[in-house]
Amino acid sequence: MYEKEILAWFKKNKRDLPWRKTDTWGVLVSEFMLQQTPVNRVLPVYIDWMKRWPTAATLAKATPAEVITAWGRLGYPRRALRLHECAKVITKEYKGRIPENESELRALPGIGEYTAAAMMAFAFGARSLVLDINIRRLFARLYDGVQSPTASATKQEKARYEALIPSKDAHIWAAATMELGALVCTSQSPKCGICPVAKDCTWRSLDYPQSDIVKRRQTWHGTDRQCRGAIVQALRENELLKKSEIAQLWDVPSQLEKALITLLDDGLIEARGKSGYSLPRT
Repeated sequence: MYEKEILAWFKKNKRDLPWRKTDTWGVLVSEFMLQQTPVNRVLPVYIDWMKRWPTAATLAKATPAEVITAWGRLGYPRRALRLHECAKVITKEYKGRIPENESELRALPGIGEYTAAAMMAFAFGARSLVLDINIRRLFARLYDGVQSPTASATKQEKARYEALIPSKDAHIWAAATMELGALVCTSQSPKCGICPVAKDCTWRSLDYPQSDIVKRRQTWHGTDRQCRGAIVQALRENELLKKSEIAQLWDVPSQLEKALITLLDDGLIEARGKSGYSLPRT
C-alpha cells in the first residue's frame, strides 16, 4: 500500500498552509475556496477572508455584496454565496458549531460528497474517502498504470481506494496522498525522480503510456464565463451601474443579455430601478 513511504515523504515535504493549523471553520472556508482553484490563488484571499470573518457568525452578518467583493477572482462567485448561506445555517441551527457527520454536512448549502468527506478528514481527523483529482491521478498511475483517471470516480474505484485507507491516521494519509499528487505526480511533467514510490509505479514500469482520455483545453477569452466575470468585477468597483454602462463592457449584446439573466438567476447581481444593476445588498 506504500503507506510508510508516502507518509514519510509527507512529513518532510508538506506545505505550511494556513488551513492546516486552524479550526473547523477555517477548514470549511478553505474547502469552498479550493474547489477547482489552485492553492497559490486561494492563499491571499483566504488569509484576508479569515481576518475579516474568523467565524461562521461573523460571515453570517455580512451582506452578499461584501462576500462577493471579498471573493475576488477565485472563480464563479456563486460558491461565495453558498459559503455565506452555509455560515447562516451553522450559526442559526448549530449555534456556530459545524456538524461532525457526513450526512449533516451534506445537508448544508454548497457541500457535496467530496467536501463532506474532506471535512471529516481534515477538520475532524476522521476516516473518510477523500478523492480529489490529485489523489485519483496518483492512484491511477501507481496502481492502474494509466496516465489520467476518468472524469469521475466509479463505485468500483471508490471501493478499491477505500480499502487502502489505513486504520490509523487516515486523515494524514488523505493529506499525504493529495500533497504527493499536487506537488510530484502532477498532470504535466511529473517529478518521478523525487517520488517516494516511483520504483513501484505501474505507469512508470510501462514506460508512461499516454492516456486515451483526450482533455480539452479550457478557453477563457470570449466565453460566457468571461462576460459574467467582467460584469461582476465592474459591480465590485462601482456601487451601481446603468445598463448602458454595462453594455460598454462587452461587444456581443446577445451574450451580455444572457450573462445578466444568469447572474440575476444566481443571485449574484440585483436589478435597481428600471435600468440599473448592483451587487446584492441583502
